[in-house]
Amino acid sequence: MSTFDKHDLSGFIGKHLVYTYDNGWNYEIYVKMAHTLDYRIHSGIVGNRWVKDQEAYIVRVGKVSTKSPDRTDRHRRQPDRQPGDKLFHGTIFFPRWIMNNPEKTICFQNDHIPLMNSYRDAGPAYPTEVIDEFATITFIRDCGADNDEVINCPASELPADFPANL
Repeated sequence: MSTFDKHDLSGFIGKHLVYTYDNGWNYEIYVKMAHTLDYRIHSGIVGNRWVKDQEAYIVRVGKVSTKSPDRTDRHRRQPDRQPGDKLFHGTIFFPRWIMNNPEKTICFQNDHIPLMNSYRDAGPAYPTEVIDEFATITFIRDCGADNDEVINCPASELPADFPANL
């Protein structure tokens, strides 16, 4: 009989990770609660975008899925791995309007939900751009649950030595 509890998210909640996709894009995620996360994008086509309290679907096997108001879907999964490996796999589904004008989403998304919805509705949504990459976790720490100080500014306002300054 298995002792695996698929509902136990205690190993994820409160974790703060900084990671780099194989394409060089740097991202950061904080698993705030069982159904929410905060994230900040450091580089890539939407670098300097940041979001708080994003609804998330998190399962214990290491998969986190989100759907943003702008129609961007993200799926992150820690693959089967050797202990100590700091790898996971992410897939981002960018709607065409973001690929055409990524600067429209470079903001604190929470303050611009109606605007993001209007961009989304205006489209175009297709063809969707799929970014399917492995990433290397470069920093991880436990910050406890529901900590609004973990991700609280855009990447451009972080100290030059981030995350070494933590």
